[in-house]
Amino acid sequence: MEHAIVFLDRESVDANVRRPNFPHTYKEYDSTWTPEEIVDRLKDATIAIINKVPMRADTLKQLPKLKLIAVAATGTDVVDKAYCKQHGITVVNIRNYAFNTVPEHVIALIFALRRNLLTYVKDVANGVWNKSSQFCFLTHPIRDIAGSTLGIVGYGALGKSIGKRAEALGMNVLPYDVMPQPGLVDFETILKESDIITLHVPLTPETKNMIGAKELKMMKPTAILINTARGGLVDEAALAAALKDGTIAGAGFDVLTVEPPKEGNILIDESIPNLIVTPHVAWASKEAMQILSDQLIDNIEAFVAGKPQNVVE
Repeated sequence: MEHAIVFLDRESVDANVRRPNFPHTYKEYDSTWTPEEIVDRLKDATIAIINKVPMRADTLKQLPKLKLIAVAATGTDVVDKAYCKQHGITVVNIRNYAFNTVPEHVIALIFALRRNLLTYVKDVANGVWNKSSQFCFLTHPIRDIAGSTLGIVGYGALGKSIGKRAEALGMNVLPYDVMPQPGLVDFETILKESDIITLHVPLTPETKNMIGAKELKMMKPTAILINTARGGLVDEAALAAALKDGTIAGAGFDVLTVEPPKEGNILIDESIPNLIVTPHVAWASKEAMQILSDQLIDNIEAFVAGKPQNVVE
């Protein structure tokens, strides 16, 4: 059997994508947006490669030839997995590829926020330093990283990797996970005792808005919140209000509920203090993307060989 492979959002992976080692046809598109485009481009496909293209039941039922959805990411919330399971479509994803890039992005956000780096850079650019009566100006609080407490919500491979880096910086680590592990603390302890909280859980009905107004009020007023996992884990309106009224001291987000935010987003607002928003790039170092790309094709080859790996249930 010759498989027909279609990659719907190729420009999301800035890496070399090798061709699989079995008979196939291959076509790729930089981006795909509408359900009509998805159906038209996948109508003859047996294997679909996607990153963030939504694969919902209404779309999938129009693609009877489809056998495999290879997700070029870890998160699979864009795929209707229940429909796929009922109709014999295998879903595979990428795992353990961002072990350096995401932790480094998290640590960068922590440093930037704890030391108010971007605020000071902006003040210098706006001429505030020029008017100082002293050699420096201390208009924003600067806090040490060493000795602070990092709460890690989601203690899988990424959470553990961040924990090792944090400990090397002299931070105290409080890990939490829904799966029982030795040495974990509960979620309430994370909220109340952490100076920094970083999120590393998937977006599910159970985790949606897991941090809202109530949880933000339980945090220290000096605490910062980092989210490089999924938009939707945090109530964005509640976060904006908490930052404006000083309920917490800062936040660093690499993800939003709708990406890209074509219609705007409450967090993209220069009046919100101590907020850094980056455009979903924590995962995207050159090295990590090549690991992702290689594993993507490994997953496809394993499926065709009858030995599927990284299957999402």
